[in-house]
Amino acid sequence: MAGIDGMPKGIVAVGASAGGVEALGEMAAGLPADLPNALLVALHLPANAPSVLARIIDRSGPLPAMPAKDGAPLEAGVIYVAVPNHHLLVADHQVLLSEGPTENGHRPAINALFRSVALHFGPRSIGVLLSGVLDDGVLGMAAIRSRGGITIAQHPDEAVFAAMPTNAIQAGVVDHRVAAADVGNLLAQLADRELEEQDMDKHMQPDDSMELENRIAMGRRFSTSFDSEALGPHSGYTCPDCNGSLIMVSEKNYRCRVGHAWTADALLKARDDEIEGALWVALRSLQEKAKLSRKLASNVSPGMLSQRYTELANEAEHAMSVLSRRLSEAASVAGERGAD
Repeated sequence: MAGIDGMPKGIVAVGASAGGVEALGEMAAGLPADLPNALLVALHLPANAPSVLARIIDRSGPLPAMPAKDGAPLEAGVIYVAVPNHHLLVADHQVLLSEGPTENGHRPAINALFRSVALHFGPRSIGVLLSGVLDDGVLGMAAIRSRGGITIAQHPDEAVFAAMPTNAIQAGVVDHRVAAADVGNLLAQLADRELEEQDMDKHMQPDDSMELENRIAMGRRFSTSFDSEALGPHSGYTCPDCNGSLIMVSEKNYRCRVGHAWTADALLKARDDEIEGALWVALRSLQEKAKLSRKLASNVSPGMLSQRYTELANEAEHAMSVLSRRLSEAASVAGERGAD
């Protein structure tokens, strides 16, 4: 049953990315109408686009869903849905929205939500990770488990994009694997579990690193009221967002001086994007060089100068042809890997 005055018995934090709207709809449809927990949902959203996700979830099942509002009290049987360009967090049994630094390039970020719920609710927290790419949510699932909470992943075989739940399973941070439509039944079963006071005390001990990362996520935009260097040593890598030095929080977790967070997989993807961007700039520059060299060659009399411009054009066109072919081959290989 719910607590006094509608206070939730526990908190369910749900994270999803690509393919997540479908999975969230299936999950919402299977939720029991008397669920004694509050639910918070973070889906990767474009920063400047309106979102109708709360409306979709609200229409999908028996529990009311609403866009999260800063300071709203957490109530049992209510689904609070992240809004664009804000992290969805919790504090003092209330919803907290922040414009803290992005994590894996996202705001809202799943890791930020899961970490916040783990810190404030410990064994009374449940993390649910649905369809998505890369590995946002894996560190958050680990945080929930470390504080005595329970973790659930959508079964990869039925996820539209299996990478997020698969990465969590491979990392060993998942307690249950179920279809999205069966999450509600499992939550109902877990809601009946009783927690001993000593279990609460054991799992709610201070965690300086997790608390600092949570404070960073809670901060105002462009805030510098924290020392990220306290999280670990310098990694030798730079942040794709601001080019600042990245601190190694753990083997697969990095933060820069101003707070941007990256997992190893997301950092690799960002580097791929940087390399592809640089190659496209090189391709455009070679094309313009060849075109300008041809024009200069045609504007001078035949001779050594004309020959020099022609040679420059030939070299640029050859390099352009090689680079274009390599880019096409790389794109084909990436497509085949994506299909796998």
